[in-house]
Amino acid sequence: MDSLIFSLVIQAPEISTPALKELARRTGASRIVNVPGGGTQAFRLEHASKWASTAAFCAEERLDFAFVPAGQRLDRVRLVAMDMDSTLITIECVDEIADVLGLKPQVAAITAAAMRGEIDFAASLVQRVALFAGLDASVLDRVYAERLALSPGSERMLAAFRAVGAKTLLVSGGFTYFTERLKARLGLDYAVSNVLEIVDGKLTGRIEGPIVDAHAKANAVRELSAEHKIGNGLTVAIGDGANDVPMLALADISIAYHAKRVVRAACTYAIDYCALDAVVNLFV
Repeated sequence: MDSLIFSLVIQAPEISTPALKELARRTGASRIVNVPGGGTQAFRLEHASKWASTAAFCAEERLDFAFVPAGQRLDRVRLVAMDMDSTLITIECVDEIADVLGLKPQVAAITAAAMRGEIDFAASLVQRVALFAGLDASVLDRVYAERLALSPGSERMLAAFRAVGAKTLLVSGGFTYFTERLKARLGLDYAVSNVLEIVDGKLTGRIEGPIVDAHAKANAVRELSAEHKIGNGLTVAIGDGANDVPMLALADISIAYHAKRVVRAACTYAIDYCALDAVVNLFV
């Protein structure tokens, strides 16, 4: 692998020809290659040697961009770790449970602050879950069946990683009720999250066992990476909130997906405009 050779990958729901040509000119790219598949447009500008002003131009044009080294191949990926809420799925499950109680605005505000890293995640989760005491557990069925939706492009992304033999880990500060169902539904290899305590069909407002917080997420990635990443293999991590930052820091390639600013600053790449399968195009 020659780490000095890069391609600029640009992606968006729609990319204008003038913008594409301007980026090729600015970066000194040797040629433009269309990247097929997926729900968005993607192009690879090969041998892009000039990086200055690329970020500002892409922000103005609302383009996702990534400078990808020549040896960053999909078949090197051995482990893909991903957050659940607002990453693999479009909702925050805790907020939707709160909505049944008419408490979504209050709980969502706490969730957002925790995801920005403004308050402690574990303490905020205990605070939010306590509000669910006495709620019939059937509400979890309703949230899963009626409100939970996969993020666009998620199934194509998972299929691409599965095809090269990569293991998949769903690691979440959310709840096993949802992660275990998604694990079975999507054929994921591992799932780690919190257990809501249920007694006599009612939520108690407590979590069973240790809380899966930022450190627990990182530990799960560390352990599975050590088990599966051999040779020149790669670990990929995808997340959107502050409690994902430690696990993202452990990955060879970290991706902020429609993420908070603190997460974007900590990652190798950011996907702000495209669907989740845009992750696949970050490999050559």
